Amino acid sequence: MRYITSRLLFYFVAFLIAISFNFLLPRMMPGDPVDALFAGAAGRLDPSQIDAVRAMYGFSEGTLFEQYLQYVKSVFTLDLGPSILMYPTEVTTVLGFTFPWTLFLVGVGVLSAIGLGLVFGTIVAYRRGTWFASLFPPVVAFVSSMPAVVTALLVFYFFGLKLEWFPLSYSADPSMDPAWNWPYIKSVAYHAVLPLTVIIMAGLAQWVMTMRNAMVNVLGEDIITMAEAKGLSSSRIMLRYASRNAVLPVVTSVAMGLGFAVAGQIFIEIVFNYPGLGNTLLKAINARDYPLVQAILLIIVVFVLIGNFIADLTYLWLDPRLRKG
Repeated sequence: MRYITSRLLFYFVAFLIAISFNFLLPRMMPGDPVDALFAGAAGRLDPSQIDAVRAMYGFSEGTLFEQYLQYVKSVFTLDLGPSILMYPTEVTTVLGFTFPWTLFLVGVGVLSAIGLGLVFGTIVAYRRGTWFASLFPPVVAFVSSMPAVVTALLVFYFFGLKLEWFPLSYSADPSMDPAWNWPYIKSVAYHAVLPLTVIIMAGLAQWVMTMRNAMVNVLGEDIITMAEAKGLSSSRIMLRYASRNAVLPVVTSVAMGLGFAVAGQIFIEIVFNYPGLGNTLLKAINARDYPLVQAILLIIVVFVLIGNFIADLTYLWLDPRLRKG
C-alpha cells in the first residue's frame, strides 16, 4: 500500500506540472484567439468590442497567477469553457463527441498490435533458427519503419482509391443515425478497417522486437535450464516460465505505448478524416482555439500518466520482490 500511495503522489505532482505547462505555453505566444479574430476581420469589427468578445469566450481577467488558479479550478471541475471553433458548444461536449472514436482506435488497434507483437515475439525467440524466426522480424521491421503517415497514405491510395474496397472518410455511414444495432456497428467496423490496419502495421515491429529481445535474455537463465531438465513440454516452458519473466521489462513499453498512442493517432485520423481527437486538434490549432487545444493536450498527458501507473501496478503484480519490499 505504501508503494501505491507513493506512486499516486508522484503522478499527482507530475499532473500538476503538466497542466502548468499546458497553461503557460499558449500564453507565451503573442496575442490570443480574440486578437486573431479581430485581425482576421480586417477592420470589419469594432475594436471597442474586444473586451466583450473576450468575456463571451470565457477568457478571465486578472494577473497571470489568478488566471492560473482559475484554470486549475476549471480542470478539476471539468468546466473548460466554450470552444472558440464551435462556439457556443462547451469544450467538454466537443470532447464527448470526438474522444470515444480515438479511444476506439487506440483500444482496438494498439492492443491488437501489442497482443500480436508479444505472441509473435515469443514464438520468434523460442523458435530461433527456423525460417519463420529468420524471415518474420525483418519483414515487419521494414513495414513498421515507414512513418505512419506514409503507411496511411499508401493504404489510403491502394485499398481506398484504386481498389475501392473500403471507405475513405467518416467513422460510419453519414446517412445512418448512431444506434446500438447491427447495421450501425457493421458500418463503424467497416469504416475503421483502414485506420486500424495502419495502426497495427506501424506498431507491430516494436512489440515483436521488444518481446523477442526480452525472451532471448530469459531463455539463457537457469530457470529455463531447470524447466527443461524436469522434462516439461516446450509450450509450458515458453508460456509459463519464459514469457512470464520476459514480460516484466516489456510492461513499461506497453503502458507507455498506450499512453502515447492517443497522440499518435493525429496523422492517421487526418488522412482518413476520422472524427477523433487528432482531427479535432488540427482544426483547433488552425482556428487558434486555445481552450480546445489545451483540453486535448491535457487528455494526452492524462493517458501517459495513467499508462505509467498501470505499468507500476502490473510490475507490483508480476514481481513478488516489490510486494515484499
